Amino acid sequence: MIRQATTVTFPHGSTAGDGEVLFVSSDRDGAIVVVDETPFHPVDHTWPDQPGDTGVLRRGDDSAVVVEAVMAAVSDDGEFAVGTDIPVKRGVEGWTWLVGHRLDVAEPPSWLTGGAEVSLDVDAARRASLSRGHTACHLASLALDLAVADLWRKDPGADALGTPDFEGRANQASRIHEDGSVDEYRLGKSLRRAGFDTEMFSMTLSEREARSNAQLSTWVASGAASSVETDGPTIVDRRRWRCALPEGDAVIPCGGTHVSSAGEFASITVTLELRDPQTLVMTTAAVSKG
Repeated sequence: MIRQATTVTFPHGSTAGDGEVLFVSSDRDGAIVVVDETPFHPVDHTWPDQPGDTGVLRRGDDSAVVVEAVMAAVSDDGEFAVGTDIPVKRGVEGWTWLVGHRLDVAEPPSWLTGGAEVSLDVDAARRASLSRGHTACHLASLALDLAVADLWRKDPGADALGTPDFEGRANQASRIHEDGSVDEYRLGKSLRRAGFDTEMFSMTLSEREARSNAQLSTWVASGAASSVETDGPTIVDRRRWRCALPEGDAVIPCGGTHVSSAGEFASITVTLELRDPQTLVMTTAAVSKG
C-alpha cells in the first residue's frame, strides 16, 4: 500500500530524474505507472488548464512511452483512482495523492514492476513551450485586469497586483497550450451586478485589447524574474507562481510550470473577441526569444 504522496521535481524546472516503481495498473486507456519521485507535471483533474507532460520511462535498454502524466490517488482501503474518477477532493483524510504516468499501451511491459528502478525523461521542448504558454496566460490576465480597471463601479476584490479582479470574477475556463492559451470569460448578469460596465467594455473592445498588448510589451521588455514557490516537495503541497513585475511582485496560486524570466519571450500578445454578448474569449500568443 502506498502511503507517501509522490515527490515532484518539476516546480523547479527538472525534466529528468530517477525513481522507484511503486505501483503499476493495467488500463484500457493506457497503463498507469506510479513512482516515488518524478519530474513529470500531471494535468490537474479539477482544473485541467495545463496538459500533463509527455516523455519516456527507461530501464537499461527498455523504454516505455508516457503519453500523459495524470493525477492519481489511492485510499487507505486500497481503492486506486485516476483523473476525474477520483471520488474525493484533494486533502481528504484516508487518501494518498500521486502522479500517474499513462503509457501508450493498455498492459504495462514486464520490466515495469514494483521495486524497479527507472529513469524518467520529460519531453523538454514541449514542457518549455507549455511553460511559456502558462506564464503568458498569467501575464495576459493581469494585463487585462489593468486594461478594464476603469469599468468597475464597485470593488470586486483585487488581483495579484492590487487591480480590480476581472479575471477572478469572470473567468470560467482556461486552457494552456504550447506557446499560448485560450481563456473564456462570462459577461452575464452576475458580473453587471458586481459593478462591471459590460456595455462600455463591448463598445471599447479594441481599445482594451490595445491597452493589454501595450502592458504586455512593457513587461516582456522588463525581463521580470519568474519562478514557482512550493510549500513542500510532494504533489499535494501548495505551489505559487511569482513574477517580479515593475509594479510589484505578482503572486498567484498555481500548480503548473513556468519560465524563469519574462526575458525568455520575444513577445506576448492577446486578441479579444466577443463570441456573443455575454462571452469574451481572450487568445494569448507567446513568441520565444530563442
